[in-house]
Amino acid sequence: MGPGRLSQSLLLRCRRAAAASLGAARCRGGPLSARPLSAAVRLRAPQRPPARGEPPQAGGGGRWKGVAGAGGDEEEEEEEDEDEAELEELLGPSPLAVGPGAQRVAVVHPAVKWGPKKSPLTTAELQIAEAVALVDTLQNWTVLDKIIIPTKNPDKKFIFGKGNFQVLTEKIKKLPHVTAVFLNVERISSLTKKELEDAWGVKVFDRYTVVLHIFRCNARTKEAKLQIALAEIPLLRSNLKNEVSRLDQQRGGSRYIMGSGETFMETQNRILKEKELKIRNALEKLRRKRSLLRTQRRKREFPIISVMGYTNCGKTTLIKALTGEAGLQPRDQLFATLDITAHAGYLPSHMAVIYVDTIGFLTDLPHNLVESFSATLEEVAYSDLIVHVRDITHPETILQKATVLSVLKNLNLPSHLLDSMVEVHNKVDLIERYKPTEENAVAISALHGHGLEELKEEIEKKILTATGKKILTVNVNLEGPQLSWLYKEATVQEVEVMPEDGTARVKVIIGSSAFGRYKNLFPNSRIFMP
Repeated sequence: MGPGRLSQSLLLRCRRAAAASLGAARCRGGPLSARPLSAAVRLRAPQRPPARGEPPQAGGGGRWKGVAGAGGDEEEEEEEDEDEAELEELLGPSPLAVGPGAQRVAVVHPAVKWGPKKSPLTTAELQIAEAVALVDTLQNWTVLDKIIIPTKNPDKKFIFGKGNFQVLTEKIKKLPHVTAVFLNVERISSLTKKELEDAWGVKVFDRYTVVLHIFRCNARTKEAKLQIALAEIPLLRSNLKNEVSRLDQQRGGSRYIMGSGETFMETQNRILKEKELKIRNALEKLRRKRSLLRTQRRKREFPIISVMGYTNCGKTTLIKALTGEAGLQPRDQLFATLDITAHAGYLPSHMAVIYVDTIGFLTDLPHNLVESFSATLEEVAYSDLIVHVRDITHPETILQKATVLSVLKNLNLPSHLLDSMVEVHNKVDLIERYKPTEENAVAISALHGHGLEELKEEIEKKILTATGKKILTVNVNLEGPQLSWLYKEATVQEVEVMPEDGTARVKVIIGSSAFGRYKNLFPNSRIFMP
């Protein structure tokens, strides 16, 4: 390690110490009190399950113990410090960051009246309501007005026709102290953005920009921050083209830089390509690490349940209800969960499982943004079961379901995962005498606990099928090691002691590989299949 690297490492350690003592400024709401996904592999099944009728205490203090390990040696620490220094450079201040200041926003929605761009599953009023909810998620952002303007083709340069554009411009200029316009379209070009800003005299944001800013505020892990930096690359390229076009129009000075033979455009493109490559390499390192952790988790045979759904549908609230993890603090806002986190829980048979909380989905979420988070969503493909949570009270619940299923299909998940998915209708406490119309859907209220036992039973049934686990009874000698082995390697449901001959009948849930090991270790043990 050279002296430059060493000084960076020391500087990094000093910064960590300062951050620990002073704390860091954050966007609205603190981070979720949850284990990052990598922590899941450090969970170890308890030596004894809770007694019948005792509430599960998974995810809480003491029930799951860390695996002991020796401290890393000095070389590993130096290598980690080098990686940290490089990541710090990649995750420096973004030129696209909106900034921490207050924004007084006019939300403008182009309402498509007819044609292929018009969605039959929603209305302009519902679409602008979601746009307002996005703005309300951000600290110090205030909605001044909601404006719906009809358009035939939202893809043209100024979005609206000449007459409607003039009407809109007059409305915006009459708003007191307006600082920004949120144009509720997926993405506008940098050239259109500049011309709209010149016409209206304020900043203009599209959905891509606003959602990306929400992501920045809610990102806690390096991986999430790297994925945001990757999602910014297309915007930076677009802005670069606009900047070069502006410089060309000025026709001043040479287009080449310091006699290097590279134009300004070529130099900036090369810098962006290098940055993108570094980000992708850093994400690939994290992906390989997660793959190793996943392998270790598989060895422990914890079934993995991915909880997915439209943003703000109640995923985190449901996981808190299923696990009893007091540290989870659900927030009533869009994209409150950005990093995938893992939480330990029990099913009715006392089988230990891991619930994975995932990023929520959104209609018209830009493709580049979804693509940037594909590394995170990749984890879903390795689940044993998907639980799809729906806010059944939302007026666009059918459109939200279609959005989630569309994203899941685009992730190229194994067909058995999509076929076995459990659909959960949440917030039924807000609808009187609600009954699901979809076959096999489970109606619940995560907040009040209604329907949770039925949901756990449905999850357990699907998990047993997906994992090939068996429920069986074995006869063990109480003086031998069988009972201790079963508590360690399987889920013990019941123990019926027969003192007259010093044996016990033990009902267990056991995985295929563990069952094979048991038969090899204890070939004389009597086994009773149900």
